[in-house]
Amino acid sequence: MWEYSDKVKEHFKNPKNVGSIENADAIGEAGALSCGDKLKLYLKIDNNIITDAKFQTFGCGSAVAASSVLTELIIGKSIDEARKITNKQIAEALDGLPPEKMHCSVMGREALEDALKNYTGEDWEELVVEDDESSMVVCHCFGVSEKNIIDAIVKNGAKTLDDVSKITSAGLACGRCKENIEKILKKYVKNDKSAKLNPVQKIIKINNVIENVISPELQKDFGDIELVNVEGNNVYVQLKGHCSTCANAKMTLKNFVETKLKELVDDELVVFNE
Repeated sequence: MWEYSDKVKEHFKNPKNVGSIENADAIGEAGALSCGDKLKLYLKIDNNIITDAKFQTFGCGSAVAASSVLTELIIGKSIDEARKITNKQIAEALDGLPPEKMHCSVMGREALEDALKNYTGEDWEELVVEDDESSMVVCHCFGVSEKNIIDAIVKNGAKTLDDVSKITSAGLACGRCKENIEKILKKYVKNDKSAKLNPVQKIIKINNVIENVISPELQKDFGDIELVNVEGNNVYVQLKGHCSTCANAKMTLKNFVETKLKELVDDELVVFNE
């Protein structure tokens, strides 16, 4: 069971600034009901100062609490000041969130970004980590930059997504950064596929790629995948959800699942759907 701070509980039980603003100057949205959480943020702005903010959130208690505290953080601030608010500040204002719920603070940040982009008509530049050579943030939940991830690979020997997560915490919350972490791994980890894996090592590596790389991508389209068995270079999986009934299931199996496993594990692997 997750541990929640007293502030999270208070903002969930007695959320501030719930509702909508008629003739709002800016409206921003983030999240999706299909993923469990959705936030709509309304702003009233006068002379570049946010004079009022209200929200409508559908989701868990952490989502409500993060939305509530966000409105308190931005009311009275200028647009430029509001733009500097990070998801980490939202979480800190709640005295922290469990790692599994950090995505709720990210949703708040994204709704604010969306609202102010709609108001100013300007695209925001990606957030950067201060004093980190302006390295681009990859994991917004924990503020982990590209440089942090490269250091984990080069200096600490990280070779997999799991290694990076253990060293930096990147990818442990909402998971939306996993694809970008994999791209960095592919660029900086020396290709060691030629190193002979014993049967147990091969199964572990295949399962890791399926769980951390392939499955998250299929889940975006309401599908999933499960490893059933490995016999030599033959990999037996079970497509689930939308993927199991999709007309393009065979294409998904060969052009995505098999291709990823060949790329990240062994180019002799052949994948079959059970």
